[in-house]
Amino acid sequence: MLFYLIWLAVTSIITFVLYGLDKARSKRKGARRMPEITLHVLALAGGFIGGWVGRSLFHHKTKKGIFVFILIVSTVIHAGVVWWVVF
Repeated sequence: MLFYLIWLAVTSIITFVLYGLDKARSKRKGARRMPEITLHVLALAGGFIGGWVGRSLFHHKTKKGIFVFILIVSTVIHAGVVWWVVF
């Protein structure tokens, strides 16, 4: 369980940082953006907490419903994993 919690923390930090970088790049003309699939995969891999926080703090990807959907799915999946391991 400790490894899993560390995994969630690390992937969440990475996801949060990439949300911030992508938001900063979105404001610069011609800057190379983060592929959306990368943010989705990181959220599904365990970075959903960083995704929620990054989305809220940076006001990034708020108009794209797929991001909310992926974050919800990821949250449910990982909550299920925690429930399965604990109970």
